[in-house]
Amino acid sequence: MSGRKGNVYEKPDARTKAAKAQGFPARSVFKLEEIDRRVKLLRGGLKVLDLGAAPGSWALYASQKVGPSGRVLAIDLQEIRQAFPPNVKVAQGDALTLANAALAEFAPYDVVLSDMAPSTSGSKIRDQAGSLELCLRALDVALALGKVGSHFVAKIFMSNDFQIARKLAGERYEKCQVIRPEGTRQQSTEVFIVGLGLKAPASAG
Repeated sequence: MSGRKGNVYEKPDARTKAAKAQGFPARSVFKLEEIDRRVKLLRGGLKVLDLGAAPGSWALYASQKVGPSGRVLAIDLQEIRQAFPPNVKVAQGDALTLANAALAEFAPYDVVLSDMAPSTSGSKIRDQAGSLELCLRALDVALALGKVGSHFVAKIFMSNDFQIARKLAGERYEKCQVIRPEGTRQQSTEVFIVGLGLKAPASAG
């Protein structure tokens, strides 16, 4: 990860090793697992969209929770090399462009996930702005492709503008909360905005 005092992130810690031992490519699986445990996000038969899914830990976890009757679409600009069960479809492309027809493969979705983060630049302000933009664009996708009652989870770096994303999510979901999973590295400023129960769009006029 260029631009950070980054070697801390390259050294595998206990959670990284535990994730690999359980067949997951990255330690981020434990963050989603905790969020799922706390808000009861995933269950059998749901349709899930995982935005920016590489290397694939979240999509693999979701596939196990939704089971054979559920569906997961994992999309990323990068190639996703993780092996998945048959209930997962992998797409390579822009996860944040609604013009991308691949995004709607299993729409409308019950859950939209985003663990995306900007490429770190070395500038805290720039990275925070990039994180906010990714979160807001993921929210746009969730609002467009999520069904009424669906849920949304997106990573965001804490900043002065963090409340913008929280407010927008809070306006569109019945409940909105911010979760910092235990597995988050101590030096990280990331948290997750969780929107539960997408409201029906306001009728025009």
